[in-house]
Amino acid sequence: MSDARQYFKLSPDFTMKRGGVLQGAQLAYETWGTLSAQRDNAVLILTGLSPSAHAASSAEDQTPGWWEEMLGPGKPIDTRRWHVICVNTLGSCKGSTGPASVNPETGATYRIDFPKLSLEDAAIAAHELVRGLGIERLACLIGNSMGGMTALAYLSLHPGSVRAHVSISTAPQAQPFAIAIRSLQREAIRLDPHWNLGNYDDENYPETGMSIARKLGVITYRSAMEWVGRFARIRLDSDEREDEPFAVEFQVESYLAAHARRFVRSFDPNCYLYLSRASDWFDISEHGQGNARSALANIRLERALVIGVSTDILFPLSQQEEIAEGLRAGGADVEFVALDSPQGHDAFLVDIDGFGGKIAPFMASL
Repeated sequence: MSDARQYFKLSPDFTMKRGGVLQGAQLAYETWGTLSAQRDNAVLILTGLSPSAHAASSAEDQTPGWWEEMLGPGKPIDTRRWHVICVNTLGSCKGSTGPASVNPETGATYRIDFPKLSLEDAAIAAHELVRGLGIERLACLIGNSMGGMTALAYLSLHPGSVRAHVSISTAPQAQPFAIAIRSLQREAIRLDPHWNLGNYDDENYPETGMSIARKLGVITYRSAMEWVGRFARIRLDSDEREDEPFAVEFQVESYLAAHARRFVRSFDPNCYLYLSRASDWFDISEHGQGNARSALANIRLERALVIGVSTDILFPLSQQEEIAEGLRAGGADVEFVALDSPQGHDAFLVDIDGFGGKIAPFMASL
């Protein structure tokens, strides 16, 4: 467990959007930089589906974070100026309360008895954390992927609570392709006999289902252009292949298998199911009388930076344009950036020159 990880207790009776109440729930978070005396330099980062709150290294935890090159002294999100908070999403398994947590009412793990989770629940929990830290208004809210959707919910539910926003490779609502992929990922987990309606343990763990789910995800996180450039049709050496029918033969297959092995036991399957479904359920139009543009236009910001990637098939560029146009209609000064990164959806994690080159001047100008 990270020495930098801190915990915030949510409202004693935290009411969920789709029904149910959490007793004694908490959020895990980490911070970097110093909060100003005026408490006006706070930046909140909301993450994608699987990351923890450990976005970057610190004196308390020197292990590299998932956004190590983006966050820190002298980096695009410069912690010499900004007090940065990264929160682990409600419903996750990286310290925040979720399906893998113990239900205080029963003393047993929630599993699939956890209440139905929405990204609005995650947004409200994050806002409680910010207010609990004594911050009335964020200088900037940053959300990427699923975290970008959570950020839009945060902005809709808490008007006036954020001055500027950085929206990265996200969506105002889940589109059919993304829903279809996530549906297959959930099906792979649910059809693994070891899932057992959520009642698995370390000895009987849905490894096959989680492995397939992760492979599907990795395929959509990158672009066909990158797959060709990295692997082409290169085959494994004969001594690297398993001696069984239809075994892994190509390097790209081996790459996916290695990715899956690293992920499978590091993330709780039930939490994966809950967060995946919450992503599918999200629709900003629910905050605008059934109209996504109206909902986005209702958001009040001073400034916004909206970044998308032309090779992103999971959250296509058209959705980033929709967000930018909607926020602009609400009166925000919006900069829209379309990057040509070959890495697809995952570009924000690896193309630091591209993303950092746009985020750094935006943050410096606030």
